[in-house]
Amino acid sequence: MPHLGEIISLIVAISWTVTALFADKASHLIGSDSANVLRLTMATVFLGALLWVTTGYPYPAYADGKAWLWLSLSALVGYVFGDFCLFNCYLHIGARFGQLLMTLAPPFAAIAGWILLGEKLQWTSMIAMAVTLLGIAISILSRGEGHTVKLSLPLKGIILGIGAGIGQGVGLVLSKVGMTHYTAALPSDAGEAMTTMLPFASTMIRAIVGSAGFLLLVTLKKELPRLNAAVHNSKGMKYALIMTLFGPFLGVSLSLMAVQYTNAGIASTLMALTPVIILFPYAFIYHQKIRPKEILGVLVSMAGVAMFFLL
Repeated sequence: MPHLGEIISLIVAISWTVTALFADKASHLIGSDSANVLRLTMATVFLGALLWVTTGYPYPAYADGKAWLWLSLSALVGYVFGDFCLFNCYLHIGARFGQLLMTLAPPFAAIAGWILLGEKLQWTSMIAMAVTLLGIAISILSRGEGHTVKLSLPLKGIILGIGAGIGQGVGLVLSKVGMTHYTAALPSDAGEAMTTMLPFASTMIRAIVGSAGFLLLVTLKKELPRLNAAVHNSKGMKYALIMTLFGPFLGVSLSLMAVQYTNAGIASTLMALTPVIILFPYAFIYHQKIRPKEILGVLVSMAGVAMFFLL
């Protein structure tokens, strides 16, 4: 199919928009950590069922120790740290601004790639980072008294949003390393189905480790009663189910698949459209007015992301 990778990338952007909207609601209703335990646990079950039907194995077959190691590190950084920050960020500044701060993920991914993989950091990337930061600044800064500038959002929410960007960016690089090891571990007779489903198998490893990490976090924070209450909250479980389907089950897996069918830069730019797509549904659901400077900030940030991948 022509432009299959681009189509998948747009589906991913829409999937992440749906996930962000319902993650915002779930975080307020059942707690951010409980929401993460539930969605990643359900994602593990769904991914196992999908792999069973398509490959004959209800688990990530052929994954060796190196694949498990790097994908587990990716889960701890991307899911446990990154999504902990993201879901708690929603509690303070909402999904709309949370997703805007997620445009920091590509710059952090580039820095992580430079440090961990020795990838070159071009001068054009530095300009793209500056443009992305400018767009975020336009959205979150406002004029104070006199000629001073002040934050228009709670500082804690902004810090958490930055942490979420770091988690996703670095986690992406670690997952790339993990998938490389996983691909190398596949035997020559693994079959086309296993090769095609490799992104879903990789996501299952990340979901298993991520759910275990959040469950440990919930236990240490002595929030098991809240998790139990969340399981018996029908509306909370509905939100968690929607988050699972559009997040780690479809969104994350399809994001790994998209780069197999099109240029990584084009795929990443299209997948990063979530801050644009979320603007109007979020404003409609929460009856919020979107200020022109916020639209400008999102567009400038998106321009930075596009420059980052396409220049």
